[in-house]
Amino acid sequence: MKTLASLALAVATVSLSAPAMAQFQKPEDAIKYRKAAMTVMSAHFGRIGAMASGKAPFDAKVAMDNAALVETLSKLPFAGFVPGTDKGETRALPAIWTEQAKFNAAAEKMQGEVAKLAAAAKTGNLDSVKTAFGAAGQSCKACHDDFRKE
Repeated sequence: MKTLASLALAVATVSLSAPAMAQFQKPEDAIKYRKAAMTVMSAHFGRIGAMASGKAPFDAKVAMDNAALVETLSKLPFAGFVPGTDKGETRALPAIWTEQAKFNAAAEKMQGEVAKLAAAAKTGNLDSVKTAFGAAGQSCKACHDDFRKE
């Protein structure tokens, strides 16, 4: 848990200087950055998913806090998809770079659905969270289906 909290803090700190981080010294650095951002985002998204699926008791505050984090984190990974990061330790498909407009549209759709999830979590209504979680999850899956190696 300490490691996850430290990683979340590091990612959040980096987000404050995102424009400065737009260029990475090495492609591996960009790959590590985007993987870390996705890992932390997935952990917080999973906490909401556990509540939405009934695997964990619903706690409106926990859902709201995690949804807010996911919304913030959803903006981070895309700075790491720079030219030259299609090789190496990555599951990113070449389509990210050859179909850049489609990839960017998928990222924007996911960010929009995550924003709706954050708004639903603020209501404290489990049914609203479930609905928004499903749509956000589908947007994540669609991007993974099109742009990630299995």
